[in-house]
Amino acid sequence: MLRSLGQRPLAGSGEDPRVAGLRAAVSRLRRELAAHPAEFPDRGIAEDELAALAAMATHGIPETPRLRRSLLLIAGSIGSVSALAGGLSEVRAAVELFGESPRD
Repeated sequence: MLRSLGQRPLAGSGEDPRVAGLRAAVSRLRRELAAHPAEFPDRGIAEDELAALAAMATHGIPETPRLRRSLLLIAGSIGSVSALAGGLSEVRAAVELFGESPRD
């Protein structure tokens, strides 16, 4: 699914394919998280940050540092739930397409 992210947007759509890929990856992980039956302590954090990523993906090109912060919070909160590893990897790959964050 993410292989197509490097392609140019469809003629006339004007949408950045990175944003479309991020939106799709976040949507998938949100669905997987909602369907996951187990409760875990930081589930609310993951849900909140996925909602924040979804909102960022609807308002143009998101800021890379903010994307990375959300990714870290999501990974920290659901990283040990192996059933969500595929969706989390997809979100991580989508965030990485926005480039490196500046180093101090």
